[in-house]
Amino acid sequence: MSIEQTLLQRSGAKCELCASEENLTAYSLPPENEASADKSILVCTTCSGQIANPETMDANHWRCLNDSMWNPEPAVQVMAWRLLNKLSATESWAQDLLDMLYLEPEVLGWAESGADTSDEDDSEPTVDSNGTRLLAGDTVTLIKDLDVKGAGFTAKRGTVVKNIALTDNPKHIEGRVNGVRLVLVADFMKKVG
Repeated sequence: MSIEQTLLQRSGAKCELCASEENLTAYSLPPENEASADKSILVCTTCSGQIANPETMDANHWRCLNDSMWNPEPAVQVMAWRLLNKLSATESWAQDLLDMLYLEPEVLGWAESGADTSDEDDSEPTVDSNGTRLLAGDTVTLIKDLDVKGAGFTAKRGTVVKNIALTDNPKHIEGRVNGVRLVLVADFMKKVG
């Protein structure tokens, strides 16, 4: 049986990411050199086009990852993790899903080994008040009281913000304070650890 036939049978003839039934093809996950069903997923042309050209990504299309990230196949989990990781820089819902997603250590290693980090090196890094580089998932504390307009509270100095997300603007981060997702100025944060 060919790889594509195996994937069609495994997926029930649907895209393993968005469940589309049209124009399905096998996609081998990088950095794997030899194609196999275990290292491939079945995707539609919409998904494969956006994976191949990340600048054309439609964030709303990828809300389907809310379902596909729970697929029992490691290859699907790896692709879901990679896509959520990329989207989490600009989409808070993607960071929320990434926070929920658990991968076995060897599957996480595979996901990280093929993650595209080239665009991170080209942009200005996000740094805290001490100049320490901040990364998605870091924990920070506030170094001064901040009035939260529209939410009706003041975020107090020393408040811990866990699992931050980076934004397009290197001077801002996103995080939850008192259960509210906020955009915060990185200069008023200090990295923990």
